[in-house]
Amino acid sequence: MSQVAGKTGAAIEVRSLHKDFGAFTAVRNLSFDVRYGEVLGFLGPNGAGKSTTMKMITGFLPPTRGRIRIAGSDLVRQPLQAKRQIGYLPEGAPAYGDMTTSAFLEFIARVRGYGRTERRRRVGESIARTHLDSVIHQPVDTLSKGFKRRLGLAQAILHDPPILVMDEPTDGLDPNQKHEVRELIRDMARDKAILISTHILEEVDAICGRAVIIARGTLLFDGTPRQLLDMSDLHNAVRLRFDGGIPAQAQRLLRELGEVAAVTADADGRQLTALPRNGTPIIRQVTQLARRENWPVEQVFVEAGQLDEVFRRITTSAIPARPGGAP
Repeated sequence: MSQVAGKTGAAIEVRSLHKDFGAFTAVRNLSFDVRYGEVLGFLGPNGAGKSTTMKMITGFLPPTRGRIRIAGSDLVRQPLQAKRQIGYLPEGAPAYGDMTTSAFLEFIARVRGYGRTERRRRVGESIARTHLDSVIHQPVDTLSKGFKRRLGLAQAILHDPPILVMDEPTDGLDPNQKHEVRELIRDMARDKAILISTHILEEVDAICGRAVIIARGTLLFDGTPRQLLDMSDLHNAVRLRFDGGIPAQAQRLLRELGEVAAVTADADGRQLTALPRNGTPIIRQVTQLARRENWPVEQVFVEAGQLDEVFRRITTSAIPARPGGAP
C-alpha cells in the first residue's frame, strides 16, 4: 500500500467509467488508480478520450456510468469535498485576459476563501515556484504561450492540493522551461498524487513512474515506462558502426547467431543493427563475433527500446498490451 506523509491508499480511483455523447462512446469501461507519491502518465492518440476522462475526474463532466473517488470521497455524492483535494491544469488553461498575472492569482486565492495575509503568501509562493516573477504586472492576454501555461500551473498549485491533474503541462514551453516544470513536478510528487495527460513520450520516460495508455476510450496498457521499453522490438538490439564500409559476410554471420531475429543496414552503408528474438540480450554474442572476425568496429550501441514504436503498436491494436510482453 502506498504511503506518503501520512496518506494511504489510492488518491484517485476510477472504476468502470463510461462516457457517452449520444450514440458515440468516448470512454468505455475504464478503470485505474493513482496513488500518493506517484506521477502517472496518461497517454493516447488524439481523440482517445484522455481529456474527457480528466474532465470527469475533476468534476467538469458527469460520467454516464461508473465511479470516481477522490481522496476517499465519491465525486458524485460528495463533489465539493472531492474537488477541494484537486489542483487542475486544463487544456488551454483559460484565464481572464484583462487581469495581470498577479491579479488573476489573487482572484483565484479569493475564490478559494483565503484571507489577505494567506492570499499574499500563497500567490507569492506559486509565482516563485513557476518562475512568473518577470510578468506579474503584465496582462494575461499579452503573455506568451509558455507564460500562460505556467500561469495555469500556478493557479493549479496555489492551494497546495494533495492531487494534481494536468493536461499537457509542458505544452508550449521551451526546453529550459520544460526542465523547470519537470523538476517542479518531481519535487511535488513526494507528497502528492499527480496525473499527467501528455502526447510527449519523452515526458513519460523523464518524470512518470507509471503509464496508462488508452485508445478509442479503452484501456490498452497499465505499467511502468521500463515495461513499455521492454516491449519494443528494438529492446536489446545491438548497433555496430564500422570504420569504413560494412564488412563482407557481416550481415549473414550476424543472422546465423541463434538469438538474432533480423539484421538491418543503414542507408549510409556503415551501420548494422541486429534485432534480438523476444528482447533477449545479444551484446555478448555480437561482440564475440566481431572480435573473432576482426571487424573494424568504430562504435557499439545497445538499444533500450523506443517508446514511440511501442505506442504506435499498442494504439493501433485492438488487443490490450500486457507489461513484459507484446500486445
